[in-house]
This record gives sequence, structure tokens and C-alpha cells, in this order.
Amino acid sequence: MTLRKWFAALIAAASLVVLPMTAQAADVVVFAAASLTDALGDVGKAYKAKTGKDVVFSFAASSALARQIESSSGADMFMSADLDWMDYLDNRGLIAHDTRTNLLGNRLVLIAPSDSNIAVRIAPHFDLLGALNGGRLSVADPDSVPAGKYARTALTTLGVWNNVVNHLVNAENVRVALAYVARAEAPLGIVYATDAYSDKHVRIVGSFPDSSHPPIVYPVALTRDARPEAKAFLVFLSDSEARATFEKNGFTVLGAPK
Repeated sequence: MTLRKWFAALIAAASLVVLPMTAQAADVVVFAAASLTDALGDVGKAYKAKTGKDVVFSFAASSALARQIESSSGADMFMSADLDWMDYLDNRGLIAHDTRTNLLGNRLVLIAPSDSNIAVRIAPHFDLLGALNGGRLSVADPDSVPAGKYARTALTTLGVWNNVVNHLVNAENVRVALAYVARAEAPLGIVYATDAYSDKHVRIVGSFPDSSHPPIVYPVALTRDARPEAKAFLVFLSDSEARATFEKNGFTVLGAPK
């Protein structure tokens, strides 16, 4: 299989939100943004060690997860990479509103393959198109995926969106966008800082100013039909061990779940 076909298969798989078979026996099922993959994996292991309870995670774009929950997914908890998709479910009465909390924060960064010598200073009207040098900018789908929406807003604020809009490779979620750069399929990409930290095959070229996009906030809430056992895991997310894990992975902890 060629690398291009491999990526096509990866993207097709990423568009589906499929629960593993172990979810049937799990105590808690969590739908979470793809950028939380590493941190929540570690938090889930810590929770299992402390309580003996199993947590199964389904990671994908927040947009795909929200729509799956709307279609009766079986999820007990939702962790979104932005407020909009949590609002989407909240407005439809599909989450337990009184459990909703803004849990984590993140930063938006420009990345390149680790062996690349590209140097860019992010500033108004910076020459991003020139830095691409004929290649494409890897971003999560800006029409639906939070990371892509933040990227579009940041580039628009800085006055360079129109220069690169026809030079994008749109990914199903931020981890796929990361993979394009890690595999040198794209010379530059825009992801969260935590994603960049997770892959040694990329390096951070620069950070986007906080003023160029809305704050990156990860809300969490139980779903309307969450099982009672899910409340305990929600509380665990504010445990000192969970907090340290999030911070180790580069997140800012904003608050404690209710």
C-alpha cells in the first residue's frame, strides 16, 4: 500500500465513530476530542489502577462525536475541543447541563517535520504561502472540526487566510492533520500544542497569538442518559493525579468538574 493510500484509509476510518467491543463491558464510555488521546489514555489507566473500573474512550473530531451522540451513541460523557459542539448538544437537551464544566485549555501552533529547516515568524501578513514553497498546509477541516476552525480564524485575523485557502489539505481531525506533517506529506500544519508535543517527528515553528482566535477551551459533561458510574469518573478528572497528567501533556487545567 502506498503512503497516499494509507492516509486515505486512515481518513476514511477517522470519519467513523466506532466503539470497541470492550465498551459493552466497560463501566464508563467517553467520547472525546482526538487531541485528548494521550492525556485521557493515561488518566483512564490511573482511574483503573485506583478503582478497578474500566473506561473506554472513543476519539474523533468533536463534530463527529457530537453528531453520533445525537444519534444515540451509548456514550456516558462528552469532552469537546470547543464550546460550540458542547452547545450543540446542550441546546438539544442531550447532556446533563448541571455537570458541564470548562475543564482544559490549549494553544494553537504551526508545525513542520522535525528535520525541516523552515523558519517562520508568525505575525500579521506573514508569508505563510512562501513558506509552503509549493506544498500544502495541513489543517483539520475548518468547516466543522474545532482545530480547523481555530486555524481559519487565526489566519483570517492575521490577514493570510485568503493567501493559503487554496493550498490546504483538510484532515478529518487534528491527529490526522498532525500525521500529514509527521510523515512529511505536508511541509507545515496547524495543530494544538499538545498534539505537537506528542509526536517526535514534528517540531513547533511558532505559536499563534492568543488574540488571533477565541480561547481554546475543552468542556466536559455527562450525557443525558449517562449511567450512574460515570459520575465517579467525572469527579476523578479533578483529582490531583488527573490534573498532573493533563499538565504533563501540555494542557492548562481551567476548572474542576461539578
